[in-house]
Amino acid sequence: MELAREAQLRRTTKETEVEVFVNIDGARQIDIVLNVPFFPHLLEALAFHAGWDFVLRAKGDQERVDNHHIVEDVGIVLGEALYQCLADKKGLQRFGSAFIPMDEALGMAVVDLSGRPYLVYDVPASLGPKVGDFEVVLLEEFLRAFTSFARFTLHAKIWWGKNAHHAFEALFKATGRALHEAVQVRGDVLPSTKGIL
Repeated sequence: MELAREAQLRRTTKETEVEVFVNIDGARQIDIVLNVPFFPHLLEALAFHAGWDFVLRAKGDQERVDNHHIVEDVGIVLGEALYQCLADKKGLQRFGSAFIPMDEALGMAVVDLSGRPYLVYDVPASLGPKVGDFEVVLLEEFLRAFTSFARFTLHAKIWWGKNAHHAFEALFKATGRALHEAVQVRGDVLPSTKGIL
């Protein structure tokens, strides 16, 4: 019987408290409690299109400071959880890519579960600084923390779009879809000529 590829982690600091459960072979059972505008919607899109079971409980110092600490710390804990889920990486597809349209917007994500954290983030400034009350600059901080702690490479790009909500949602759906492809098990060989990931 194969072990479930799942992880449950908690991170508590003076600024935030974040608890995450992830099963990367889940049934898209998603439950998010996070008092930040718009961001939970993107996390749900990512988890759904990744095919995860995903539970998130997070609170922080948003009223005293802003949303930066909580958004970054969610990325840290989610990254650590994904890294645990991948275990020794034997048999993984390793690479994944997706282009996702949402009406007039097109998002792209390309993933390499390489063990080397790297983020390329390319988003048009014309989308503006906010979606509602959420500062979209924080999404780069989230993805940087997520890729750093999960130790994977992500190229994330919004090719075009006029509606910022559509554009960022397309990007997060694409990231989920690319991860879903990359984590598929295709055998028992480590997918690297170096013999290590």
